[in-house]
This record gives sequence, structure tokens and C-alpha cells, in this order.
Amino acid sequence: MTPDQAKVILVMGVSGCGKSSVAAELVSSLGGRLIEGDAFHPPENIARMAAGQSLDDAMRAPWLDRIAAEIATLQAVSDAPIVVACSALKRAYRNRLRATAPDMRILCLVGSMEMLRQRLETRQGHFIKAGLLASQLGTLEVPGPEEGATVIDIDQPVAAIVDRFLEETAGQRS
Repeated sequence: MTPDQAKVILVMGVSGCGKSSVAAELVSSLGGRLIEGDAFHPPENIARMAAGQSLDDAMRAPWLDRIAAEIATLQAVSDAPIVVACSALKRAYRNRLRATAPDMRILCLVGSMEMLRQRLETRQGHFIKAGLLASQLGTLEVPGPEEGATVIDIDQPVAAIVDRFLEETAGQRS
């Protein structure tokens, strides 16, 4: 896949799946801009999640709208690819982003409950802790090919995940 083939790539999944790391590696491979979804949460959302409480759809809506607005802003100033790291757990959330980026490609990162829990328990400096994992997994609607999605297990190095995504996406575009 070349940068002109995917203008917006959403790297999604539950907390601890490696969205930020994979998104950063994609930007390194493709060039372009990174949107870190966590940076767009209002303080009240961060406080709620840090306290171990899940967000509901109404709480997520303004956050998703802020990310969509940032996508639109970046699209207006450059043709460079945009890689978005955002949980986007439900199809409705992805559709909200897709309204701004109709040709958005999706990389959904999945992993075992044990691996995800271990990552969250050892992660430092992040507001989401392992206590929210079950709720996030319960909310997750894994996207399929009809959403332009590639689903990859996180049981491999970040570089291998990115290489596989780029290979699979190139095959879908040719």
C-alpha cells in the first residue's frame, strides 16, 4: 500500500492492544500524520475511566466528534495519510468517524484476555487500568471486511503487524 491509497487508517481495539505503538509504526512506514485518540478525551472522561468507570455512548460522542474534526482539519491541509489510534469499539463509533473519512481503512487489533490483562497490569502512566478490560471486550464489535477492516492478532511484534496490514491492504486494493 502506498500513502495515496489509504488517506485515513484507523487503528482500533480495546485498551492495551497496542493501538498507539502500531499507529506510530504505520506513520513511520507511510509518512503522514498521527492522531492519538486519547488526547481528544475531555478531562471528565479521563477521570471517569481512571476511576474504573466505563463511558457510555453519550460520553463518547463529543470525543469521537473531536477526532473527526481533527481528521477533517488534517485532510484540508495535506494529502498525506492520517493514522488514527482510537478504540472505536462499536460500528456506530467507526461510522461517526467514517462520515468524515468515507474511504477509511481499519486495522483492528485483537488478543487474548490474558495477554491484554497482562499488558494493562504492567502498563505505566495510562489512565485505563485492567479493571475496564471486561467492559471493553463486552462492547467490542469486531469489524469485518464490509467495513474495510483487517483484523490482526497482537501475538506478534509491532513491525510484523504493520507489515501484514500493509500486505493485506495492498492485496485488497490491487
